[in-house]
Amino acid sequence: MMRAPSPILIAGFGVFCGCMVDALIKGMSAELAVITITLWRFIFGAVYTLGAFGLARRPMPSWPAIRFHAMRGCVSVVSALCFFWALTQLGLAEATVLGFPAALMIAPIARVVLGEKITAVSVAAALIGFAGAAFAISGGTSGGPEDGNRLLGAISTLVAAFTYALVIVLVRLRTRQEDSLTIVMFSNVMPCLILGAIVLGIEASPAWPGLVTLPARDQMPTLAVIGCFGLSIWWMFTLAYARAPAQRLAHLEYTALSWAGLLGFVFFREMPSW
Repeated sequence: MMRAPSPILIAGFGVFCGCMVDALIKGMSAELAVITITLWRFIFGAVYTLGAFGLARRPMPSWPAIRFHAMRGCVSVVSALCFFWALTQLGLAEATVLGFPAALMIAPIARVVLGEKITAVSVAAALIGFAGAAFAISGGTSGGPEDGNRLLGAISTLVAAFTYALVIVLVRLRTRQEDSLTIVMFSNVMPCLILGAIVLGIEASPAWPGLVTLPARDQMPTLAVIGCFGLSIWWMFTLAYARAPAQRLAHLEYTALSWAGLLGFVFFREMPSW
């Protein structure tokens, strides 16, 4: 019988998928509003996962479970919008590093929500990893938007970091009661419904005319790929966090700096300093 992959490898691949989503959304943000891109990312993710959920004939969760997923969906929407907007103000590698406090926040949140004991090794690994990442970015990067607001971008990233850490812990909490497919399905469907309602409200308001536009036909394939990578993030994380404590996997978030630096150079010619 084939041995299941390590949860560390699974979570690491989830981090890579997240970096791909960030790079693709940053590239499209010059053509579409962030809220439009984010909505379609969840629309495609919802279509994919609902199809898989239906084929697998999974039973529908109870109303308390649905309410829980709705709450988690609200937190996910805040995290996604804040970070994706920050990508329009900062370079990809810089935004990634500024989001690393999420790795520090996961362990204490897991302690409060899940009762997981915080180990000295976990604390040391988190602090060393963050210090190294902060030092790596201290030299600055080139390629960020010339008209970007770095301060607001940094604040938005920190808000995204906290809400992202909370979502990670809530996923870990839910793996005790539900299978991965059900969790991933709700991770896409609930944000899709919430963002859809927000977009309808924006469309009905005269305060933001033209903010939300329908993507062009040639933009749909890219949005479909973003949706695929997006659902892969939470599928990988759900599988990994079901098999290992949150604080053990949290430090893998730091591997995003390597991917962000590489993707930032390939797609946006952002050159990190030595």
